Amino acid sequence: MSNPIYLALDLPQLREAKEMAAKVKAHIGGVKLGLEFFCAHGAHGVHMVSSLGLPVFLDLKLYDIPNTVARAMQAIHVLEPAIVTVHASGGRAMMEDAKAAAGGNTKVIAVTMLTSMDDRDLARTGVEGSAHEQVMRLADLAREAGLDGIVCSGKEVKGVHERWKEGFHVVPGLRPAGGDAGDQKRVVTPRKARDDGASVLVIGRPITRAEDPLAAARAIEATL
Repeated sequence: MSNPIYLALDLPQLREAKEMAAKVKAHIGGVKLGLEFFCAHGAHGVHMVSSLGLPVFLDLKLYDIPNTVARAMQAIHVLEPAIVTVHASGGRAMMEDAKAAAGGNTKVIAVTMLTSMDDRDLARTGVEGSAHEQVMRLADLAREAGLDGIVCSGKEVKGVHERWKEGFHVVPGLRPAGGDAGDQKRVVTPRKARDDGASVLVIGRPITRAEDPLAAARAIEATL
């Protein structure tokens, strides 16, 4: 992949989102459409953004019984996403069925642990051990289930890459040096994540909320 940056287009207005993607198109490798966007604009919104000619990452974080997730995956075939997410904590059977139901050109990757969580948050959910240990456990499970890769923070991607070198590893929650972390707790810079083995770098607010999004996208790309 020549440019690993996927722009997180979690904007409330479809026109605004499409214009933003078009503005920085030359400095990104694809767009990520999450729950906020999909719930607001559905398949029509995905088609509108896809018309820009950029790969689309549908970050839907599917999590349900295996049959339901498989049917949901079949339902989005027509959208031809390059990447789709499921939750690794849904279990091996769910992940296996999701992969089996996905289109041949779609990478199915498993979300391990949200970047807005830390060790304390994890403990409150009843899971023992550190965030690093939990991510490694779920990454191993996703690999056993035949998925293409995982989503993890930049704090864990080096460890995951070392044990799953052929995996497709997506890192969100990235911030340029000196950037505001916001609601993210386990952040690194895009350059650090890339050096540690990230296949895709998901970047949203540092670009979409910048005073000059084009300049921000260009500056981030220049660090890679």
